[in-house]
Amino acid sequence: MTTETAYRIHGATGEWEVVIGLEVHAQVTSASKLFSGASTKFGAEPNAQVSLIDAAMPGMLPVPNRECIRQAVRTGMAIDAQINAWSRFDRKNYFYADLPQGYQISQLYHPLVGEGAIDIVLDEKDPEGSTKRIGVERIHVEQDAGKLMHDQHPTMSYVDLNRCGVALMEIVSRPDMRSPAEAGAYVRKLRTILRYVGSCDGNMEEGSMRADVNVSVRKPGGELGTRTETKNVNSVRFVMATIEHEANRQVDVIEGGGRIVQETRLFDPDTGTTRSMRSKEDAHDYRYFPDPDLLPLVLDDAFLAECRASLPELPDAKLRRYETELGLSPYNAAVLTAEAETARWFEVLLAETAKRTGKPEADVAKQAGNWLMSELFGALNRLGKTLETSPVSPVQAAELLGLVGDGTISGSIAKQVFEKMLETGDAAGVIVEREGLKQTSDTGAIETAVDAVLAANADKVEQYRGGKEALFGFFVGQTMKAMQGKGNPQLVNQVVKAKLG
Repeated sequence: MTTETAYRIHGATGEWEVVIGLEVHAQVTSASKLFSGASTKFGAEPNAQVSLIDAAMPGMLPVPNRECIRQAVRTGMAIDAQINAWSRFDRKNYFYADLPQGYQISQLYHPLVGEGAIDIVLDEKDPEGSTKRIGVERIHVEQDAGKLMHDQHPTMSYVDLNRCGVALMEIVSRPDMRSPAEAGAYVRKLRTILRYVGSCDGNMEEGSMRADVNVSVRKPGGELGTRTETKNVNSVRFVMATIEHEANRQVDVIEGGGRIVQETRLFDPDTGTTRSMRSKEDAHDYRYFPDPDLLPLVLDDAFLAECRASLPELPDAKLRRYETELGLSPYNAAVLTAEAETARWFEVLLAETAKRTGKPEADVAKQAGNWLMSELFGALNRLGKTLETSPVSPVQAAELLGLVGDGTISGSIAKQVFEKMLETGDAAGVIVEREGLKQTSDTGAIETAVDAVLAANADKVEQYRGGKEALFGFFVGQTMKAMQGKGNPQLVNQVVKAKLG
């Protein structure tokens, strides 16, 4: 089912609708920059990764980085966008201290990627609920600028050109979003796709993915209003906060008799507000023209075929497969496919668990998924770690699940073993042997334990036989406790049932 969220601003003159478009700048995954061989590694000393091309030394000519073009094409294919086999670079002229050339090489008139779309889920807690398709107008490739540092000296600003010339994909949406929640869902979904494809690491904290947020307001269904653009917003939460504040600010201005000025603004995360930065330039203000140092990009069929063949299974397709082939619930499938790293971890866990138990993957998928989402995620959250830094590998986790599956240990003992694995890094089998944690299926020992429990609780036995059947779980629990969790639960249930008659 496809619908729109009913998000409205309630002003003094009635309801207002917000119209949102996003321009997401995603740093391309590449060892070197778009037109030079300088490194793109994050965290280097200032100005340690600047080539003569980046510094705009006279006579230096740019040469396109094939891998950057390849990654942008793969991203376009992942959102089912039009790939333009012929595209061209343009110069966008403006003067700023962190742009040594005095212009940025971008693509205005003939972008590498044309129209595509991204499907979002409007309520992420209900993956089977309403969805919406957000149009993508284009993806073009361009250079990043450097960075100005204003807090190093009381009277001067420093320039770091390490980022200058790094390849960016500018992913421009259509103004199809109508609420902060939709915009947040769009950014999260786009980030997931980029990370699956491997074309951007999506690390918004390090600036490798950031959004320019375009907001306008209008009466529902009316003419589009004047938009403002809030630059370089670097988290999903801040994107949503920017929209919330800016929409309400614009309504207040209009209802107060003012008018909205087309301008560029900045978001202040400390106050949750936006402030004016400069008037918004139009395309003609940048005096775009084709870059004379660069020939048009012409992509042949072999290159495009290789790009398409290199794409992984994408998140929507993976989610459908988890539901249909593995029998996972829509919610579990959504959680396990939300991040590429989670899906990779789960699939190794699933394959190894199936191999150890000798069962089809579909038969162990629910157990593996539930364990990952509850036990491992809970432990990692407690330890302040991620899947990438997990003390337990998916192969080690599969051994633990295999020991539960073949009856070597019970589910309660597995929790104890897991804690030991986190503490020591030892394998599950080693811990079980060392600690003597193997589950007992000795019916004689189980019968002895059950007899002792029933004898110690004769009053409850009478109540059970008098019709209070809920006490059955009490007898089982007391037996398991007496056996220190080592009794085979299935056999314990059978013996208790037989003894109670």
